[in-house]
Amino acid sequence: MTNTITNPPAEAQRLLHDAAAWRLIGLLFECPHPGWLAQVASLGLAMRDERLKTAAEAAGAEASEGLHHSLFGPGGPVSPREVTYSNGVQLGYLLSELNAYYAAFAYRPKTIEPEDHLSVEAGFMAYLAMKQAYAITSDDEAGAQVANRAAAQFLADHLSRMVEPIARALEVGGPPCLVLAAQALYERVGPAPRTTIPLADGPVADDDDSLACATT
Repeated sequence: MTNTITNPPAEAQRLLHDAAAWRLIGLLFECPHPGWLAQVASLGLAMRDERLKTAAEAAGAEASEGLHHSLFGPGGPVSPREVTYSNGVQLGYLLSELNAYYAAFAYRPKTIEPEDHLSVEAGFMAYLAMKQAYAITSDDEAGAQVANRAAAQFLADHLSRMVEPIARALEVGGPPCLVLAAQALYERVGPAPRTTIPLADGPVADDDDSLACATT
């Protein structure tokens, strides 16, 4: 019997849980908006990582638009944008590289945040995990490998630049919901590279638009 998304094999189930964790991390670094808390609470219930489960619970009492802007806004102590940590890489070049990734996988998040914002990049990792899970349940080994390689390359070339400094900055006076989210994120990404990593030539194109993301 062919596997379906309602009865996925073990690897697809793992990827779906991974996608949910990445999505929750992305949401926790977004500015709260109508419907935001309900999404965070719903994802928190499904978390296997106790830190993310606790972070989602804490967000209900701690998160606010004012807190977000005081931490991440202009003049705030923490920058959530990759360009801040990119060792002289020009913003235009960085955004072009990110847009190449997003376009190749038809990732079109509904957000006001720029392409190099941590919430957008974490959302892309969630999207790629979903793509992998869908490919596995569809017996599309090549598609799963493409999404897997893209996720590994994107993490190394982009998220790894900023996760460690953001996590360290939040340790100093950050609210528990974001401290815990940053700790869980750092465990996934690892330490920042000690030398500048050249930007990649770009991802392998994937024209499947069946899982276009809507990050609301």
